[in-house]
Amino acid sequence: MPLDPATAVFNLLQKDPSIIAAAVVQGGNIVYSTDNWDISADVGKVVSSWNSLNAQFVLISGVKYSVLQCTSERLVATSIKGEGHIIGAKDEEHQLLVYLEPDGEPMGATMDTSRAISEMNTSLQTYIDPNAQLGSTGTAQPSTPNIDPQLKGEIQSFLEWIKDGEGLSGYINYYMQQNNAQIISELSKIYTELRQIFGV
Repeated sequence: MPLDPATAVFNLLQKDPSIIAAAVVQGGNIVYSTDNWDISADVGKVVSSWNSLNAQFVLISGVKYSVLQCTSERLVATSIKGEGHIIGAKDEEHQLLVYLEPDGEPMGATMDTSRAISEMNTSLQTYIDPNAQLGSTGTAQPSTPNIDPQLKGEIQSFLEWIKDGEGLSGYINYYMQQNNAQIISELSKIYTELRQIFGV
């Protein structure tokens, strides 16, 4: 069951407290916004820049955010002056823009924001007919595991993000150039865990 924008944003803010403001845009209009963020004067230009897929920066409330990643599904921009980050995710219906505090983690916030937008998507169909008769009196069929389509969609988005030159590799290169010891250490742990999961 799709969530309404207010509920999806509420859940997102609870999940990642470093996301301190959010706005949901549909058809170029803000359909929901947290009380602490009025981007109505800037939303048209931000969405237009995002749709161009080649924006160098976005301007919100007089603050310039340099674009780190801009794809058809996500936007990641950061203030070089340390004034925070803008994260965006979109689907066929909505764009969700969030303001992430300066100490927030853009990579995690990007995944959380993508998940929130998928929760609002009314075009996703349930994977079982609500009128289907469960149970069978016929010949038993071998059971195949049912994978939640939303989970599968998240993994697919994750794979696309890994393959995207401005996705995971872009983040890793950025933090390597910044010589960020904390991020590099965490990446090393994740790399080790992934090797253990796949037995390589």
